[in-house]
Amino acid sequence: MTVSAASGPRLGLRENRRQFALLVLVNAFVGGMVGLERTVVPLIGAEEFKIASTTIVVAFIVSFGVVKALANLVSGHFADLYGRKRMLVLGWLFGLPVPFMIGWAPNWGWVIAANALLGVSQGFAWSMTVIMKVDLVGPRSRGLAVGLNEFAGYLAVGVTAFLTGYIAQTWRLRPEPFYLGIGYAVLGLGLSVLLVRDTRGHVALEARGHAVEAETLGFWEIFRRTSFGNRNLFAASQAGLVNNLNDGMSWGIFPLFFAGFGLGVEQIGVLKAVYPAVWGVLQTVTGPLSDRWGRKGLIVAGMWVQAAGLVLTAMTSSFAWWLMASVLLGLGTAMVYPTLIASVSDSSHPSWRARSLSVYRFWRDLGYAIGALAAGLIADRFGIVAAIAAIGALTFASGVVVALAMQEKPRA
Repeated sequence: MTVSAASGPRLGLRENRRQFALLVLVNAFVGGMVGLERTVVPLIGAEEFKIASTTIVVAFIVSFGVVKALANLVSGHFADLYGRKRMLVLGWLFGLPVPFMIGWAPNWGWVIAANALLGVSQGFAWSMTVIMKVDLVGPRSRGLAVGLNEFAGYLAVGVTAFLTGYIAQTWRLRPEPFYLGIGYAVLGLGLSVLLVRDTRGHVALEARGHAVEAETLGFWEIFRRTSFGNRNLFAASQAGLVNNLNDGMSWGIFPLFFAGFGLGVEQIGVLKAVYPAVWGVLQTVTGPLSDRWGRKGLIVAGMWVQAAGLVLTAMTSSFAWWLMASVLLGLGTAMVYPTLIASVSDSSHPSWRARSLSVYRFWRDLGYAIGALAAGLIADRFGIVAAIAAIGALTFASGVVVALAMQEKPRA
């Protein structure tokens, strides 16, 4: 049954299909901005700027992850104060300079600075597309809403990773691949300014019909509860961190690993595209399944499938095996990614859900920085294979934590 009011906002996917579809499109452009970097940026560091240290090469991911995590942390609070749409537009304004800065960077410091701006952009823009979709659909279709959002974003990551690899192979590593990013930023900003509408009215409507009265919670209480005060929110936060930890590792390390075996940029682009493309497409299935089957089983199994994909990557040395491992990584992440966001939404009251999601996304995206830095340090000391295997073991352990800590909530 759809919750509705006599006039004004209504909750439900069908009732809000136009705004929902628009936000799906906007998030495709948001995802495309990250896809610009998945294939070519580590190679730019190694080949154009002649950086020998893996740790220094992945520094651009560290800057991205730390800044994005902090932007996530404040985005929900600012969204409640100033509105979702304003934060979405702000995110795009921070993203506009990024393709120019990387495409024409005179030194590696410019790339690191561009990724700090990209982190702010993603922290606000992607957060708002998630939060606004959850606002629109109400409590019964959260998994579906998040699945469609993440499908659009990560399919765009995969497609763009492939396209940038192809463009770089055909022309150069720079600046040609980054023309795509200029188009994404202009279109995303234009749609957000002209057509997107705020969703705070939908939040107020859902809160009025919520069975549990709203608590008056300050920022630090929400931070404490989401981080470790509630067992479901803790389980989701640590799993999100480890999920993006292994993604940050794969972002920075995999292109260097594959190049070390003689693969060209286009082949690397294929491997880097398959993982997010499978992840993106399958979220249209796993998100709705979590609404029916529950969250816990999909999260645990997904973390273990990711671990299997990482170990397979580390232990093999052929394109065919790496392609299979990339499919496993995409499948496992698709099982986990929308389900974690839906799980956090389940355990948060509508009045503080945006802030709780922001705290979760803080921990999750801090994983980019931790994963890239840890993998770089391990790779410099023990080799890339050891770095990939170590992150795989950690991913398996995170699934065990979810299995022990998370309690399944009954389906509505």
